[in-house]
Amino acid sequence: MTTVRVRRPGAAVLAAAAALLGTGLLGPATAASAAPKPSPSSSPAAPALPEGLYGTGDPTYDGVWRQSLAFMAQQVSGVEPARESVRWLLDQQCAGGGFAAYRPAPDKPCDDATVPDTNATAAAVQALTGVEDPEGAEEEKGAPHQAVKAGASWLKEAQNEDGGWGYNPGSPSDANSTSLVISALAATGQRPGDLVSGTGKTPYDALLGLALPCDAEPGGGAFAYQPDKAGKLAANADATAAAVLAGLGKDLRTRGAQPQQKPECATPAKPAIERAARNGAAYLADALAGSGHLEQPPLPGAEETAPAPDFGNTADAVIALAAAGATEEAQPALQWLEKNAEGWADQGGPAAYAQLVLAAHAAGADARDFGGTDLVARLNATGPQPATAPTPEAAATDQGSTREEGNGDEEGDGINTGVVVGSFLVAGIGIGFLISGRGRNRTP
Repeated sequence: MTTVRVRRPGAAVLAAAAALLGTGLLGPATAASAAPKPSPSSSPAAPALPEGLYGTGDPTYDGVWRQSLAFMAQQVSGVEPARESVRWLLDQQCAGGGFAAYRPAPDKPCDDATVPDTNATAAAVQALTGVEDPEGAEEEKGAPHQAVKAGASWLKEAQNEDGGWGYNPGSPSDANSTSLVISALAATGQRPGDLVSGTGKTPYDALLGLALPCDAEPGGGAFAYQPDKAGKLAANADATAAAVLAGLGKDLRTRGAQPQQKPECATPAKPAIERAARNGAAYLADALAGSGHLEQPPLPGAEETAPAPDFGNTADAVIALAAAGATEEAQPALQWLEKNAEGWADQGGPAAYAQLVLAAHAAGADARDFGGTDLVARLNATGPQPATAPTPEAAATDQGSTREEGNGDEEGDGINTGVVVGSFLVAGIGIGFLISGRGRNRTP
């Protein structure tokens, strides 16, 4: 049978298109920019949805992403997805090991209309590391462990010379894609810091090249998505949340680190990836300090010119702060989400519900009573009935035993295990995505 691994103590992710989820560290990254991603089209001409897929919106730009994120949120909640849902994700993989955002005809080879990308591949690899192979998997083509191995190999081959990754193989590296891939590789039991490009660069070198110093005005301590045409860096909350998780060796399924640490920014003479990650946490804490939430600018041509609340990136920031041991600083944002995010999640569907589940999990809140809403039940209802799911009472009992304590190290030369997460698409739906490699026993 297919089982989901639930993390226990000691056991051990931007838009692919211009029409997907709102900004969020957990959504795919566009190859062009880190601007908010539009939501999937719900055009009457949309094809019939395949069996096993989560959500009812057009999956063209986020099918693999939302399925993967749903699996990850279920994994931290002790839910085992239906076998047909797992099979749907496995069937999305192309022959070379990569995943496209959506493959409408799995029985046909991937072509120019179904090009694999790093974000979809990394998300799927991470999600599938938490799914056990069914009995007789050795004989089954496309079993989870085989998909993970092939996906990780495809990702390593797509590494850029600067050590990072872009949305599409060969495109310029960006912080979101790089962070998402780091988490995927770490989730398979590999050490991302040991993955060196032809020019001797590691993934962490690529991230450090996108970090703003503490004295930068504005945005000190943040990470940029990519340099602009003039080579300058601009703070990006989506990229920062993803890079914080990656630099700390954490992922979206992390729990709040102990002991608590007040986020502060410091710029040493020789920057280290963990120090840069903690600087990013300080930037996020400052950005949330006023209203309790992040904002996203209006889309070009929109009638409303005032910034709108950015639910997805706010959830991502909660996860990143909790991972950095700043759960206390994350509480106002978590409480704001409890009061205001239900409508956003209803509209966003499985990816949005999953992101809130992961934020609640990270910060020690109850996802089954999040502002009065059972997020786990809402998520499960967007797809096939799970194979198994604990009762709310059992989940509440188990919740106290799954907190993961992080080390209190202030900084290091680089994190080789664990990870991040990537960012995916969905207008108005920022979605973060990070997965830790600790405690995983799959090695390609």
